[in-house]
Amino acid sequence: MDDQPLRILHSVFGYERFRAPQAEVIGTLMAGRDALVLMPTGGGKSLCFQIPAIARAGTGVVVSPLIALMQDQVAALTQAGVRAAFLNSTLDASQACAIEAQLLRGELDLLYVAPERLMLERTLDLLASLPKLALFAIDEAHCVSQWGHDFRPEYMQLSVLHQRFPEVPRIALTATADEPTRREIITRLKLEDARVFISSFDRPNIRYRIGQAGNGPSARDRLLRFIRDEHANDAGIVYCLSRKRVDEIAAWLAAQGLTALPYHAGLAAETRAANQSRFLNEEGVIIVATIAFGMGIDKPNVRFVAHLNLPKSVEAYYQETGRAGRDGLPADAWMIYGLQDVITLRQMLEAGDSDDAHKRVERHKLDAMLGLCELTACRRQALLTYFGETLSQACGNCDTCLEPPEAWDATVPAQKALSCVHRTGQRFGVNYLIDVLLGKDDDRIRRFGHDRLTTCGIGKELGQQEWRGVFRQLISRGLLAVDLEGHGGLRLTDLSRPVLRGEERLWLRREAKPEKAKKTKTARAARSPFTQESDQRLWEALRACRLELARKQAVPPYVVFHDSTLAEMVERRPRTLNDLAHISGVGERKLAAYGADFISIIREYCVSVGEAEAVSSAN
Repeated sequence: MDDQPLRILHSVFGYERFRAPQAEVIGTLMAGRDALVLMPTGGGKSLCFQIPAIARAGTGVVVSPLIALMQDQVAALTQAGVRAAFLNSTLDASQACAIEAQLLRGELDLLYVAPERLMLERTLDLLASLPKLALFAIDEAHCVSQWGHDFRPEYMQLSVLHQRFPEVPRIALTATADEPTRREIITRLKLEDARVFISSFDRPNIRYRIGQAGNGPSARDRLLRFIRDEHANDAGIVYCLSRKRVDEIAAWLAAQGLTALPYHAGLAAETRAANQSRFLNEEGVIIVATIAFGMGIDKPNVRFVAHLNLPKSVEAYYQETGRAGRDGLPADAWMIYGLQDVITLRQMLEAGDSDDAHKRVERHKLDAMLGLCELTACRRQALLTYFGETLSQACGNCDTCLEPPEAWDATVPAQKALSCVHRTGQRFGVNYLIDVLLGKDDDRIRRFGHDRLTTCGIGKELGQQEWRGVFRQLISRGLLAVDLEGHGGLRLTDLSRPVLRGEERLWLRREAKPEKAKKTKTARAARSPFTQESDQRLWEALRACRLELARKQAVPPYVVFHDSTLAEMVERRPRTLNDLAHISGVGERKLAAYGADFISIIREYCVSVGEAEAVSSAN
């Protein structure tokens, strides 16, 4: 590969060197070959197609599934001096015609297009009329998979690009794909001859933490304490399973003095757009959302992603938590889930209209997600193993590493629980079964005659919450199944037989004690990369400058500079434009547009604290 891509990396995007395997991917496209790239969120996927699109003759066409992603990336590219535009439903006819005219005049390096618009015969004819196309980039390529959580039918048609434009190199990119999904991407997009690049799925800056609901304070109280103790004034995303829950949690957090906004498909389009805009353009906004929010959101300084319900799969969990810490600074993936989540998701799966083959895959994915939650070993190792990657040692940055959970021999309690399910007719829910095990004085139990069962009152060695944990884990491990009638009744499965017969011992994760409110040393690190008060003052001054510049141009602050770029300014104290040019993320266009503002602030700060007015400490 010649040095043109490296020059573009430095002059346009402000980075000194490529990350692995960016250079190889770009070299593949520069040579006219296809590529499939699997790279974690925040790993630099976009540069893999943006740089060759700029370097090669013609326009690079980017297929993107979401309007927000297009607008975000085009805004960032324009700030960097790249000729970029998008075609989607937000444009009126005259605006779309103006973009098409630019395309025909060869004035665009990159054009972002929604897949349904790209597949219109008119659009394909328009592209065919161009003298040269640089490349096709298919972003979020996992959307082509019928087995995936983000399936988009229009992605199935994208193989036509290979048929209509066989000489134009293609690159498909995703951050979320297990081995079967990778094979499906290759088959459906006709990428059999593509070079495949698989980067590590590890996001070492994210701390994974998963707790059980119903043990101590309510989930929302624990969420509030987590935010106040560890992420005060930080941007974050809170995911809930239902729209009703989203509205309730957003309103409650707002009543506690936080800037929390709801986002789900039931809101008016104007409300959704306004709330998303505030999240992107303001600091410290929390979005409470269903999974309808987040795909394609490129906000790099999301410091936490919280789940108040269990995701349906490891892929969904990885993708949603991956929206935290895209700038590489410390971030948290925090989740609370409970027995009702397990029951609800099982019911939803079985009641769905998918065929048997799809349901088998969905069951497997849900079982894998439950396994991740209930394990006692390193969560990061298990997460990476799911994606076919090996982490040789425990990560030291997840809850099971930092506070190893205790496993206990639960064979006898499990036998009692399973026997109670059997003797009550395999048609009752968890709460009733626990009442029987505890021998509760209850008219309903007497009415059914269950007060005379041998299992009535035999479970008094455990409390109600401990029994809920036992039932949750029995369901998670497949020894109990939720009935298909939607009433939440439990029944035995074949996997329960060896335990009931005493042929197999069962070890379960002991329920954690209620969390105590406390601040940790890592909390401050998650909010800011600095602990010194003087550094903190400069950090806040630079952030204030960035926010003012962003507001003047109606763009998100991170489009001006990422937090990681500001952090490097604090560390290196550049005093001249030449010094600033060596900070990562400061390209020529941004240096000319913003350099004087930031240098002025740094110089004033250095004078105020008595630092020598000298060459940057970087030199």
